[in-house]
Amino acid sequence: MPSPNHAPHAANDTAPGFPHAVSTASSADDFIDRLHHAVLESLDDDQAQDVITIPLEGKSSIADHMVIASGRSSRQVAAMAQKLAERLKKSCGVNVRIEGLPVADWVLIDAGDVVVHLFRPEVRSFYNLERMWGFVDTSVAGEA
Repeated sequence: MPSPNHAPHAANDTAPGFPHAVSTASSADDFIDRLHHAVLESLDDDQAQDVITIPLEGKSSIADHMVIASGRSSRQVAAMAQKLAERLKKSCGVNVRIEGLPVADWVLIDAGDVVVHLFRPEVRSFYNLERMWGFVDTSVAGEA
């Protein structure tokens, strides 16, 4: 049975003799794109601030995309994380893991191929994940 946090694998689609063989890699890429889009759409709906995506494909095996966003308060960060989890379950069938929800200064949402970090602004600037991953956007991370 496929992991609930990753794209479903269609083993029979690429089997010899299957009349309409579909590339599993293409299916996985489509799923990852759909998952990434669902994350961004959810964050936009919840008025997340300073949303950025860092492409990780080829840089790390943890995920294909890292999304970083801010909320105005711990309450908004917690609400965005909970709504994101609900929306990803409904739209993509993905069960996410959430860490940091009780305090909600920094919440990590692991959706498998997309990892989301939600911060309060001052906590985000302290940890500065954008710089750690070599993604410097002066509008978000400050001076280079």
